[in-house]
Amino acid sequence: MGRHQWGKAVSAVALGVIVAAVSGCGGSGDDSAAPKPAAVKTPKTVSLDKASTAFEDAVTDHDSTGGCVSVEINTCYDAMIDLIEPARDLRKAMNADKSMPADFWTDAYVLIDTMEEGVAIGEDRGGGEMNTASNRPKVFGSAHDLVDWLAANPVK
Repeated sequence: MGRHQWGKAVSAVALGVIVAAVSGCGGSGDDSAAPKPAAVKTPKTVSLDKASTAFEDAVTDHDSTGGCVSVEINTCYDAMIDLIEPARDLRKAMNADKSMPADFWTDAYVLIDTMEEGVAIGEDRGGGEMNTASNRPKVFGSAHDLVDWLAANPVK
C-alpha cells in the first residue's frame, strides 16, 4: 500500500510541474518583458517588367560610364555588384512569374548563374586578353548576353 501512495504523490508533483510550466506559473508575471518573436518579413518581389527594365538600365549605365576598362585587379568589383543585384531581383521576378512555362527561363537562369559564379569569387581578378583567371567575362559578358536574351524574349 505504501508504493501506491508514493506513486500518487510523484504523479501529483509531476502533474503540478507540468501545469505550472504550461500556465506560466513561477514567472515574473510581466509578460511584456518577455522577448517577442520577430516578425518574419517576406521580401516583396518586383514585377517582371520593373525587374527586367532595372536590369537593362543597370547594364546601359555600366556601358555609358565606359564599362570596366582597367586591366588592374580589384578595380571593377563594385561594377560587378551593381549588375548582380538587379540580376538577382530579375531572378526573383522570374521565379514568381506564372505566365510562362518554367523552361522558358532556362537560358536566362544559366546566364544569371554564370554571373553569380563570377561574383562569388569575392573580388575582381582583373582584365586583359591574357588574363585567363579573370571573372569579368562571367559577370559583364553574361550580363550583356542576358540583355540580348531579354530583347529576343520580351517579358514586358
